[in-house]
Amino acid sequence: MDPNRAFCPVYDSIELLQEKWTLHIIRALLGGPLGFNELGRTVGANPSTLAQRLERLEAVGIVVRTVHSHMPPRTSYALSGPGMELQSVIDALGCWATAHLKAPAERTRRSKAGRDLLEPAK
Repeated sequence: MDPNRAFCPVYDSIELLQEKWTLHIIRALLGGPLGFNELGRTVGANPSTLAQRLERLEAVGIVVRTVHSHMPPRTSYALSGPGMELQSVIDALGCWATAHLKAPAERTRRSKAGRDLLEPAK
């Protein structure tokens, strides 16, 4: 490992949050606790990937898993205190996107020939 990265909080944060679906999971849980299946439907991740991301987020203290003891057993996931502090990160991304990303009707897509095509407004 590069000695300059021995402990860089920004580098470590990016390494954690850049994993696919991680920020989507955090954003969904900002609305309150969700069960595994409900979270999966909200986020759109496949169950295997969702389980891996939740396990990692739980290990670093961002997500808290609660197993409810009624039958059948139900598991819910919620953000911990440090996880809730990521609200400001999500808000900052939203502000940046509003200021700098084009509206959906203005976004372009690439054709197979490599040309930009304007997507029709929906």
